[in-house]
Amino acid sequence: MERLKDKVAIVTGSGDGIGKAIALLFAQEGAKVVVTCRREAMGQEVVREIQEKGGTAMYCPLDVSKESSCGDVVDAVIAKWKQIDILVNNAGITRDGLLMGMSEEDFSRVVDINLKGTFNCIRHVSRMMLKQRSGRIISLSSVVGLRGNAGQANYAASKAGIIGLTKSAAKELASRGITVNAIAPGFIHTDMTDALSEKVKSSIREEIPMKEFGNPEDVAKAVSFLASEGAGYITGQVLCVDGGMAM
Repeated sequence: MERLKDKVAIVTGSGDGIGKAIALLFAQEGAKVVVTCRREAMGQEVVREIQEKGGTAMYCPLDVSKESSCGDVVDAVIAKWKQIDILVNNAGITRDGLLMGMSEEDFSRVVDINLKGTFNCIRHVSRMMLKQRSGRIISLSSVVGLRGNAGQANYAASKAGIIGLTKSAAKELASRGITVNAIAPGFIHTDMTDALSEKVKSSIREEIPMKEFGNPEDVAKAVSFLASEGAGYITGQVLCVDGGMAM
Protein backbone atom coordinates (compact mmCIF):
# COMPACT_ATOMS: atom_id res chain seq x y z
CA MET A 1 0.00 0.00 0.00
CA GLU A 2 1.55 3.29 -1.13
CA ARG A 3 -0.17 5.64 1.31
CA LEU A 4 2.72 8.11 1.06
CA LYS A 5 2.86 8.08 -2.74
CA ASP A 6 4.69 11.12 -4.19
CA LYS A 7 5.21 12.69 -0.77
CA VAL A 8 8.65 14.17 -0.06
CA ALA A 9 9.99 13.18 3.35
CA ILE A 10 13.10 14.30 5.22
CA VAL A 11 14.26 11.81 7.86
CA THR A 12 17.08 13.03 10.07
CA GLY A 13 19.58 10.55 11.49
CA SER A 14 18.49 7.92 9.00
CA GLY A 15 21.83 6.20 8.44
CA ASP A 16 20.98 3.36 10.81
CA GLY A 17 18.66 2.15 13.55
CA ILE A 18 15.19 3.62 13.88
CA GLY A 19 15.86 6.36 11.32
CA LYS A 20 16.89 3.84 8.68
CA ALA A 21 13.79 1.73 9.37
CA ILE A 22 11.62 4.84 8.89
CA ALA A 23 13.37 5.77 5.64
CA LEU A 24 12.98 2.26 4.22
CA LEU A 25 9.30 2.04 5.14
CA PHE A 26 8.55 5.50 3.76
CA ALA A 27 10.16 4.54 0.45
CA GLN A 28 8.18 1.29 0.39
CA GLU A 29 5.01 3.33 0.87
CA GLY A 30 5.81 5.54 -2.11
CA ALA A 31 7.55 8.56 -0.60
CA LYS A 32 10.60 10.27 -2.03
CA VAL A 33 13.00 10.04 0.90
CA VAL A 34 15.74 12.44 1.91
CA VAL A 35 18.25 10.40 3.90
CA THR A 36 20.32 12.58 6.22
CA CYS A 37 23.16 11.89 8.61
CA ARG A 38 26.71 13.06 9.23
CA ARG A 39 28.39 9.87 7.98
CA GLU A 40 28.05 9.88 4.20
CA ALA A 41 28.93 6.21 3.67
CA MET A 42 26.05 5.09 5.87
CA GLY A 43 23.61 7.51 4.30
CA GLN A 44 24.54 6.54 0.77
CA GLU A 45 24.14 2.87 1.67
CA VAL A 46 20.54 3.51 2.77
CA VAL A 47 19.89 5.40 -0.48
CA ARG A 48 21.34 2.50 -2.47
CA GLU A 49 19.13 0.01 -0.59
CA ILE A 50 16.03 2.11 -1.30
CA GLN A 51 16.88 2.47 -4.97
CA GLU A 52 17.58 -1.24 -5.39
CA LYS A 53 14.04 -1.90 -4.18
CA GLY A 54 12.63 0.52 -6.75
CA GLY A 55 12.24 3.51 -4.42
CA THR A 56 13.37 7.10 -4.77
CA ALA A 57 15.88 8.69 -2.40
CA MET A 58 18.67 11.23 -2.11
CA TYR A 59 21.36 11.74 0.51
CA CYS A 60 22.11 15.05 2.22
CA PRO A 61 24.81 15.58 4.86
CA LEU A 62 23.28 17.14 7.96
CA ASP A 63 24.40 18.33 11.39
CA VAL A 64 21.10 19.25 13.01
CA SER A 65 22.83 21.27 15.74
CA LYS A 66 23.89 23.81 13.09
CA GLU A 67 21.09 26.00 11.75
CA SER A 68 22.93 26.63 8.47
CA SER A 69 23.20 22.88 7.82
CA CYS A 70 19.44 22.47 8.27
CA GLY A 71 18.83 25.36 5.91
CA ASP A 72 21.13 23.84 3.30
CA VAL A 73 19.22 20.55 3.33
CA VAL A 74 15.85 22.26 2.97
CA ASP A 75 17.16 24.37 0.08
CA ALA A 76 18.57 21.27 -1.66
CA VAL A 77 15.30 19.35 -1.31
CA ILE A 78 13.18 22.23 -2.60
CA ALA A 79 15.56 22.70 -5.54
CA LYS A 80 15.23 19.01 -6.46
CA TRP A 81 11.62 18.13 -5.65
CA LYS A 82 9.86 21.52 -5.16
CA GLN A 83 8.04 20.42 -2.00
CA ILE A 84 8.47 19.04 1.53
CA ASP A 85 5.53 17.09 2.90
CA ILE A 86 6.98 15.22 5.88
CA LEU A 87 9.72 15.90 8.40
CA VAL A 88 10.84 13.22 10.84
CA ASN A 89 13.16 14.48 13.57
CA ASN A 90 15.02 11.34 14.56
CA ALA A 91 18.65 12.48 14.94
CA GLY A 92 19.85 12.11 18.50
CA ILE A 93 22.73 11.11 20.76
CA THR A 94 23.36 10.03 24.34
CA ARG A 95 26.20 10.95 26.69
CA ASP A 96 25.18 9.19 29.86
CA GLY A 97 26.44 9.89 33.35
CA LEU A 98 25.19 10.65 36.82
CA LEU A 99 24.06 14.25 37.32
CA MET A 100 26.75 15.25 39.84
CA GLY A 101 29.52 14.03 37.58
CA MET A 102 28.08 15.19 34.24
CA SER A 103 30.12 17.83 32.45
CA GLU A 104 28.52 20.95 31.04
CA GLU A 105 29.82 19.87 27.63
CA ASP A 106 28.02 16.52 27.81
CA PHE A 107 24.78 18.18 28.87
CA SER A 108 24.97 20.86 26.20
CA ARG A 109 25.93 18.54 23.35
CA VAL A 110 22.96 16.25 23.93
CA VAL A 111 20.56 19.19 24.18
CA ASP A 112 22.11 20.85 21.10
CA ILE A 113 21.53 17.81 18.90
CA ASN A 114 18.38 16.29 20.34
CA LEU A 115 16.35 19.40 21.20
CA LYS A 116 17.88 22.37 19.41
CA GLY A 117 18.37 20.18 16.35
CA THR A 118 14.66 19.40 16.33
CA PHE A 119 13.87 23.11 16.63
CA ASN A 120 16.27 23.98 13.78
CA CYS A 121 14.67 21.46 11.43
CA ILE A 122 11.09 22.41 12.29
CA ARG A 123 11.87 26.10 11.87
CA HIS A 124 13.31 25.68 8.38
CA VAL A 125 10.85 23.08 7.08
CA SER A 126 7.76 24.84 8.42
CA ARG A 127 8.34 27.81 6.09
CA MET A 128 7.77 25.57 3.07
CA MET A 129 4.88 23.77 4.70
CA LEU A 130 3.19 27.08 5.51
CA LYS A 131 3.35 28.01 1.83
CA GLN A 132 1.88 24.64 0.88
CA ARG A 133 -0.71 24.85 3.67
CA SER A 134 0.00 21.22 4.47
CA GLY A 135 2.59 19.06 6.17
CA ARG A 136 3.40 16.40 8.72
CA ILE A 137 6.07 16.84 11.40
CA ILE A 138 6.92 13.89 13.64
CA SER A 139 9.65 14.11 16.27
CA LEU A 140 11.21 11.25 18.20
CA SER A 141 10.99 11.80 21.94
CA SER A 142 11.44 8.88 24.35
CA VAL A 143 9.85 7.07 27.25
CA VAL A 144 12.77 8.57 29.19
CA GLY A 145 11.38 12.02 28.42
CA LEU A 146 8.15 10.99 30.18
CA ARG A 147 9.60 9.04 33.13
CA GLY A 148 13.16 10.24 33.58
CA ASN A 149 16.05 7.82 34.00
CA ALA A 150 18.99 7.75 36.38
CA GLY A 151 22.21 8.55 34.54
CA GLN A 152 20.42 10.28 31.66
CA ALA A 153 19.49 13.73 32.96
CA ASN A 154 20.71 15.38 29.75
CA TYR A 155 18.92 12.90 27.47
CA ALA A 156 15.70 12.97 29.49
CA ALA A 157 15.68 16.79 29.52
CA SER A 158 16.18 16.93 25.75
CA LYS A 159 13.44 14.40 25.07
CA ALA A 160 11.00 16.06 27.48
CA GLY A 161 11.77 19.33 25.73
CA ILE A 162 10.79 17.79 22.40
CA ILE A 163 7.34 17.10 23.82
CA GLY A 164 6.87 20.74 24.84
CA LEU A 165 8.21 21.91 21.48
CA THR A 166 5.83 19.54 19.68
CA LYS A 167 2.77 20.84 21.50
CA SER A 168 3.73 24.48 20.97
CA ALA A 169 4.48 23.99 17.28
CA ALA A 170 1.22 22.07 16.85
CA LYS A 171 -0.74 25.03 18.18
CA GLU A 172 1.13 27.50 15.96
CA LEU A 173 0.84 25.51 12.73
CA ALA A 174 -2.55 23.79 12.97
CA SER A 175 -4.49 26.52 11.18
CA ARG A 176 -2.35 25.97 8.06
CA GLY A 177 -3.05 22.25 7.80
CA ILE A 178 0.23 21.18 9.40
CA THR A 179 0.16 18.48 12.08
CA VAL A 180 2.95 18.14 14.64
CA ASN A 181 3.24 15.01 16.78
CA ALA A 182 5.81 13.06 18.75
CA ILE A 183 6.64 9.39 19.15
CA ALA A 184 8.03 8.19 22.48
CA PRO A 185 9.80 4.86 21.90
CA GLY A 186 10.64 2.61 24.81
CA PHE A 187 13.55 0.21 24.67
CA ILE A 188 14.11 -0.75 21.03
CA HIS A 189 16.61 -3.23 19.58
CA THR A 190 19.36 -0.92 18.25
CA ASP A 191 23.16 -0.79 18.51
CA MET A 192 22.67 1.29 21.66
CA THR A 193 20.55 -1.29 23.48
CA ASP A 194 22.44 -4.26 22.06
CA ALA A 195 25.51 -2.99 23.92
CA LEU A 196 23.76 -3.47 27.29
CA SER A 197 24.68 -6.48 29.39
CA GLU A 198 22.23 -9.37 29.60
CA LYS A 199 21.73 -8.59 33.29
CA VAL A 200 20.67 -5.03 32.49
CA LYS A 201 18.44 -6.19 29.63
CA SER A 202 16.69 -8.68 31.90
CA SER A 203 16.10 -5.97 34.49
CA ILE A 204 14.60 -3.67 31.87
CA ARG A 205 12.34 -6.39 30.49
CA GLU A 206 10.80 -6.78 33.95
CA GLU A 207 9.63 -3.16 33.72
CA ILE A 208 7.96 -3.70 30.33
CA PRO A 209 4.45 -5.17 30.48
CA MET A 210 5.03 -6.94 27.15
CA LYS A 211 8.35 -8.30 28.54
CA GLU A 212 10.37 -7.64 25.38
CA PHE A 213 12.21 -4.88 23.58
CA GLY A 214 10.61 -3.48 20.46
CA ASN A 215 12.08 -3.40 16.95
CA PRO A 216 12.90 -0.33 14.83
CA GLU A 217 10.10 -1.37 12.49
CA ASP A 218 7.57 -1.01 15.32
CA VAL A 219 8.48 2.65 15.62
CA ALA A 220 8.62 3.14 11.85
CA LYS A 221 5.04 1.89 11.45
CA ALA A 222 3.79 4.37 14.06
CA VAL A 223 5.65 7.23 12.38
CA SER A 224 4.24 6.19 9.00
CA PHE A 225 0.70 6.36 10.37
CA LEU A 226 1.22 9.87 11.76
CA ALA A 227 2.67 10.91 8.38
CA SER A 228 -0.34 9.58 6.48
CA GLU A 229 -3.66 11.11 5.49
CA GLY A 230 -5.32 8.88 8.07
CA ALA A 231 -3.77 10.98 10.86
CA GLY A 232 -5.00 14.28 9.45
CA TYR A 233 -7.01 15.19 12.56
CA ILE A 234 -4.30 14.23 15.06
CA THR A 235 -1.90 16.93 16.28
CA GLY A 236 0.00 17.85 19.43
CA GLN A 237 0.01 14.23 20.62
CA VAL A 238 2.66 11.91 22.05
CA LEU A 239 2.31 8.29 20.92
CA CYS A 240 4.20 5.81 23.11
CA VAL A 241 5.69 2.80 21.34
CA ASP A 242 7.04 1.10 24.42
CA GLY A 243 5.25 -2.17 25.14
CA GLY A 244 3.25 -0.43 27.84
CA MET A 245 6.23 0.81 29.82
CA ALA A 246 5.05 4.38 30.37
CA MET A 247 1.42 3.69 31.24
